[in-house]
Amino acid sequence: MAILNAQVWGEPGAEPVVCLHGVAAHSGRFRGLAGRLPAHRVIAVDLRGHGRSTWQAPWDVETHLQDLCETADSLGAGRATWLGHSFGGRLVAHLAKRDPERVTRAILLDPAMHIEPELATERAAALRDLSFSTPDEAIDARLGDGTLFSTPRELLEDEAAQHLERGDEGRYRWRFSPAAAIVAWSEMATPAPPWPGCETLVVVGGQSWIPLAVPRLPHLRSLPVPGGHSVLWDDFELVAEAVADFLG
Repeated sequence: MAILNAQVWGEPGAEPVVCLHGVAAHSGRFRGLAGRLPAHRVIAVDLRGHGRSTWQAPWDVETHLQDLCETADSLGAGRATWLGHSFGGRLVAHLAKRDPERVTRAILLDPAMHIEPELATERAAALRDLSFSTPDEAIDARLGDGTLFSTPRELLEDEAAQHLERGDEGRYRWRFSPAAAIVAWSEMATPAPPWPGCETLVVVGGQSWIPLAVPRLPHLRSLPVPGGHSVLWDDFELVAEAVADFLG
């Protein structure tokens, strides 16, 4: 297993919040949220196959969980609030089932609890050679894919500066392993894990392409927001306020 690349914000002794991104994303997605949580130590990791963590196989859920536990322990976050977006949210749910003592509270941002196999196959196929001639082309493609509704271009420009790299042949690609992403899509097509048994906030994008039915349980708090699946981009202010309120 591996110690994952992590970005950490906040004081060493503060309550930890471990943040997990979705497929094709990276730890830097949580920088803005960390700025809204000054009383907490925010730890955001690059999952295996993403960003500056190892890209070596395997990329199955169990390997991700082992990586996450080793990384959290190395950073003194053996017990923490765990926050995940999309595939990261599903990983938090898996972790809460596997090691419930680690997850004191959970925050799931439009979690990909289950994706229909046909859609997962389509999304995985689109990642095989996703490359662009310029950063602007990459940004235009992301803004024009029909899943973002109020995300400003400036945010995607910052994303490109952090997460886009130029290959030896001159083409630009987002910094993730297509093979790892394809395996993640396959995992999301399997039956959903149970919802966490701890106190949990679930943020649901009103225009998300992921169908999500949050059960009515006393420990689950559901918050709908108007944008799409990328809730930290389309609805940052609402999400940041809700997370800060949930954490107290």
